[in-house]
Amino acid sequence: MSIVAFFAAALALSAPAMKAEDPGPLILPMTDTEQAAPDMPPILPMRDRADVIDRILAERLETIIPAIMHEQGVDLWLLMSREYFEEPVVESMLDARSMSARRRTILIFHDPGEGQPVERLTVSRYGLAGLFEPSWDPDDQPDQWQAVADIIAARDPATIAVNFSDITAFGDGMTLSQYRAMSANLPEQYRDRIVSGETLAVRWLESRTPSELEIYPGIVRIAHALIGRAFSREVITPGVTTAADVQWWYREELARLGLTPWFHPSIGIQREGSDGMLRGDTVIMPGDLLWTDFGITYLRLSTDTQHLAYVLKPGETQAPEGLRRGLAATNRVQDILIDSFKTDVSGNEVLADARAKALAEGLDPSIYSHPIGTHGHGAGSAIGFWDNQGNDPRAEYLIRSGTTWSIELTSYSAVPEWGGQRVDFRSEEDAWFDGQTVRFLDGRQTELTLIPSGQ
Repeated sequence: MSIVAFFAAALALSAPAMKAEDPGPLILPMTDTEQAAPDMPPILPMRDRADVIDRILAERLETIIPAIMHEQGVDLWLLMSREYFEEPVVESMLDARSMSARRRTILIFHDPGEGQPVERLTVSRYGLAGLFEPSWDPDDQPDQWQAVADIIAARDPATIAVNFSDITAFGDGMTLSQYRAMSANLPEQYRDRIVSGETLAVRWLESRTPSELEIYPGIVRIAHALIGRAFSREVITPGVTTAADVQWWYREELARLGLTPWFHPSIGIQREGSDGMLRGDTVIMPGDLLWTDFGITYLRLSTDTQHLAYVLKPGETQAPEGLRRGLAATNRVQDILIDSFKTDVSGNEVLADARAKALAEGLDPSIYSHPIGTHGHGAGSAIGFWDNQGNDPRAEYLIRSGTTWSIELTSYSAVPEWGGQRVDFRSEEDAWFDGQTVRFLDGRQTELTLIPSGQ
């Protein structure tokens, strides 16, 4: 059974789906059409955010964990984090009121088999909002790792997964000191049953549930609305505003709204007669092509968007044809890439297929797409890197259905109006792959945003 089919069967056991009358985030359908300057969706108060986060976390634990443990043939999965040194999987499993692991937080998932529910245990001093069963009394057993060993021995699992990986940080959360402490207490017969939880970690983080997909387009809409404001006369006065000014406007506005950027926003300027991207204290002028890279995390889902804007010269009502054609070429590379998506092939294979097709059409592409979700640069296979358009070990992981992606790439085009200058038309839009089709969560940019010069 695929994980998507498993969700459909298991959803009846999960937390109830959000209803229209419930206080919650804006619910939008997925669409391929992007609004140029959408209205800003409402942002939830912190208490309502916590309710949504915990409801979705319960759904994820009820549906994804059994599916991936069955899929990977793992009987017991052991996770641990130390306070302020949270590994990414444990951090994603903390409830909305647990700001970090407390002292040492140990989580255990045990699949007893025969259709029985997966046990969720916490071997910690503190409970986690009722999502895990507290399973350690320090008064009875002061040694926390011995308590873990006792739990394992009582269940006698054939396989014990812990997170270590040479490839991905998402599956490399077990530190050497903690592995030694665990092993010292674990009877030798169980040490031989330890396997890597790397794939479990990636599967947990890359899998999206129905409730997440329901709210994700609205989260991307927030990012699109903020970019629409950044690329407008509200923020940019040509001849006065610098690229850095726009970057810090983003940061101040996010702080005001209580939203979190997962990287410092980027603003670049391409200008006729200038090589590459101009940045920092460069003043934005009429005739400039602007680029932004902007991402937020809200309700534990991340966005990653790159858009382009043109600053009109006095008397202009449209961007030069060469710039518009450059964006159209990038849209064509997007089409080719999403048509190349397949399940159970590697990111390297998708990259090679898409590049070959784009080059055959005379395009000049660079493709560097990545999963997105719990993290901005999310768990799963990459599809190219900006500095490596060939095979890469990080892109050998197989692409799965039920995952969300940042379709990130560029194509280069010579712009006749700029004397044939080679211009970089970067784009990035968030999307969902259902195993057959890639659908944009809130559309994609197909026309340059226009910023009046005001003169």
